[in-house]
Amino acid sequence: MKGKSRPKRDRASVEGLPADWRKQAKALRRYGGETPAVALDRCADDLEATLRERDETTLSLVEAARESGYSRDHLGRLVRDGKIPNAGRPNAPRIARRHLPRKAPAAVPLAEEPRPRKHSNAQIVQSIIQKGIE
Repeated sequence: MKGKSRPKRDRASVEGLPADWRKQAKALRRYGGETPAVALDRCADDLEATLRERDETTLSLVEAARESGYSRDHLGRLVRDGKIPNAGRPNAPRIARRHLPRKAPAAVPLAEEPRPRKHSNAQIVQSIIQKGIE
C-alpha cells in the first residue's frame, strides 16, 4: 500500500489497537468480509484481555521501582500516604501495574550553542589567499 497512510488510532500505543481493529472489522463487514472481520474482533478481544491481565499484575516495590523509574523508597511513601493503593499487605506492599506512576524520560539535551568564531569569513579567505592551504 505505497503512498497510503494508515488510519489514526485512538491512542498511539498498544492500548489503541483493539479499537483500531474493531473499526477495520466494521469496514470489512460493510463490504462482505465477515471472516476477516471475525478474526480482527477475536484479536481485539484477546489483546484487551491480555492488557487487563497485565494491568492487574502486582509488583513488589523493587520491581515497581525498576519499571517506573522512581525509587523503592519513594514508591513506598506513595503507598503509605495513600496516593497509590496498596495491592499487597500492610508490611509487604505491592503496586498494581495500572497504578504505577511513570517517570518522564530524561530530556535529551540540545546541541551546544556554537561558540563565536575568532575570525570572520573574510579573514579566513584572506589568510588562505596569502598563505595558501596547508
